[in-house]
Amino acid sequence: MSRQKQAQLKKSVAAFANPDTKASILQLINTIPPFFLIWFLAYESLSVSIWLTLALTVLASGFVVRIFIIFHDCTHGSFFKNGKANRIVGTITGVITLFAFEKWKRSHAIHHATSGNLDKRDTGDVWVMTVDEYMAASFWGRLAYRLYRNPIVMFGLGPLYLYFLSNRFNRKGAKRKERLNTYIINASVAVIYGLLIWTIGWEAFLIIQLPIMFIAGALGIWLFYVQHQFEDSYFENEDEWDFVKAAVDGSSYYKLPKVLQWLTGSIGFHHVHHLSPKVPNYHLEKAHESTPPLKQATTITLASSLKSIRFRLYDETNKTFISFKEVKGLLRKEKVGMRMNPGRSTVQEK
Repeated sequence: MSRQKQAQLKKSVAAFANPDTKASILQLINTIPPFFLIWFLAYESLSVSIWLTLALTVLASGFVVRIFIIFHDCTHGSFFKNGKANRIVGTITGVITLFAFEKWKRSHAIHHATSGNLDKRDTGDVWVMTVDEYMAASFWGRLAYRLYRNPIVMFGLGPLYLYFLSNRFNRKGAKRKERLNTYIINASVAVIYGLLIWTIGWEAFLIIQLPIMFIAGALGIWLFYVQHQFEDSYFENEDEWDFVKAAVDGSSYYKLPKVLQWLTGSIGFHHVHHLSPKVPNYHLEKAHESTPPLKQATTITLASSLKSIRFRLYDETNKTFISFKEVKGLLRKEKVGMRMNPGRSTVQEK
């Protein structure tokens, strides 16, 4: 795609980067009150059936994902035109979703500015190693990466790590505004949770809140993971990296059933979001449908997205993700090469 066409594409999508106050308020109304209502019904259902309670917690977790999308839009300043309104709503939704607004705002902005850039990975990203990096890594380095990419660790322990560690502590060097926002959210969570435990008891609170947040966290990580970890996703070194290509070719269109699209705030149109983060979630589908070049983005479905679990390492040579099983053959060849040429490694030097 030429620079002129890229500029035109960005301009076409930018036309949808206009928050609609009425639409934003409506989304708050049809998202947050229903969540609290379902939470209350889950509590009331404890006297009826624990299975009914758990079913309601699953439904409530879907609304937490939707609340997170509102939080996410606020971090981009795309939910309201007014910056203060974004900060206030973002902080409130941060309390509900257990995310520090200012801290995540910073790391997520870095993710958008560097997504698909092999020389600027890590901040706000899922950890991705290239094949060469993995083959050159020590035993412990490979083990750490394999554990990180294990679904049980990523989607099982991942939510716990985010809620109890990553989101609760400020990063080193954080500015006063960021630190205070984290403290305010932590204190608010402590007070609200304390009042709930005092009111309904710790057993009832844990039976309801733990499944809600765990499921919502796992779903959130899955959405973030699957929309960048597809077979022919875009990754390039700094000198070759291009923002528009990273957005359109490095972010997928996750085509979900309408109910799931609603609960996930249309974040499945991730290629649109990365091309123009200022587009509010309720305009993403419209932007996609109105911009023909965006329809060429990689489309994944619920069924095809499950394949992404086996995508572990990025092969720079073939521009594709491969599995750990596929890299075993390369490791065997490397060992054979080292035996035949003592003191010489077959790993390509960067």
